[in-house]
Amino acid sequence: MPIKHAIWIVGEKPVPLPQARIASEQLLEDMIEKGLGILSDNWMLIGRPEITPFGGRTDLLAIDPNGDLVLIELKRHRTPREIVAQALDYAAWVDQLTSDKIAQIYQRYSKGGSLSEAFQKRFGTELDEETLNGSHQIILVAAELDDATERIIRYLNDRDIAINVLFFQVFQQGDTQLLSRAWYIDPGETQINATTTSKSSRESEPWNGEYYVSFGGDNRSWEDARKYGS
Repeated sequence: MPIKHAIWIVGEKPVPLPQARIASEQLLEDMIEKGLGILSDNWMLIGRPEITPFGGRTDLLAIDPNGDLVLIELKRHRTPREIVAQALDYAAWVDQLTSDKIAQIYQRYSKGGSLSEAFQKRFGTELDEETLNGSHQIILVAAELDDATERIIRYLNDRDIAINVLFFQVFQQGDTQLLSRAWYIDPGETQINATTTSKSSRESEPWNGEYYVSFGGDNRSWEDARKYGS
């Protein structure tokens, strides 16, 4: 079911503010770049925009305190299901980014800055290149979803794909526009999905059902193991 939200002026008789439209997708992108807290207080922007090797153009790329990446795609109006396919295509590119490539992306974005230094300053910890981009999230920012897109997003989440939607709505009060936002899925759930589908978890071998016990030393005697069949 689509998420709807509204704003009322508080008073004896509450007055709902009329809905409006943001002037352009570029303005929305600028706002998020300068105020990433609209999406999350725990992310740092590292790229805008990036051209993928197959000709696509991502909107925003961020990083979280764990060194995992966040692909952010913005749509000013209704989001058709094709946008999800596009975002997944971009995510396939993000998944393959090496630490060197990510550092280059930030260098272009910051006009020569160091990703390691910026990460240290932002999060107060050193960037571990070994675990950098261990997983990633896909975030769609849109005014609303159509039914097909909503079904696809829910289907992917049910299968632990870390994809979420942040709905935004613009309201008019005189000459001022106000922006309200709401998440489609709890961001914590998306973070868990990202961890579940991390590269380390994908690369680990499934358990073969066997147990192994170490013998020797003072606590476990090899003779006892042979005697009792341990």
